Amino acid sequence: QLQLVESGGGLVQPGGSLRLSCAVSGFRLDYTGAIGWFRQAPGKEREGVSSISTSGDFKLYADSVQGRFIISRDTAKNTVYLQMNSLKPEETAVYYCAAHAGSYPSLTADGYRYWGQGTQVTVSS
Repeated sequence: QLQLVESGGGLVQPGGSLRLSCAVSGFRLDYTGAIGWFRQAPGKEREGVSSISTSGDFKLYADSVQGRFIISRDTAKNTVYLQMNSLKPEETAVYYCAAHAGSYPSLTADGYRYWGQGTQVTVSS
């Protein structure tokens, strides 16, 4: 059974940085589907933030985070990271990682079969 556990959330000031981790267990990253990061703020729909292919060669970013967020992975640790820079208050949300059924990255929730429990990110002064 594939399991994903997020960590690294917390309180950060506007303009600050956080690095989220998504620890994957049950399968090696090379054998899972694409891994995606999503976020959901209270009263809003879940939004795709970034995604990385099974091979690690292809990455997608939402327009709103392009140039500020970086997705990466460490196959030795079976972990996917989301480096978030220049954070804004409106990016306060619960951040989730998920594993897709396919190998190519996607920013839509459809097709993601396994989800972590989420980690809270609060951007506030």
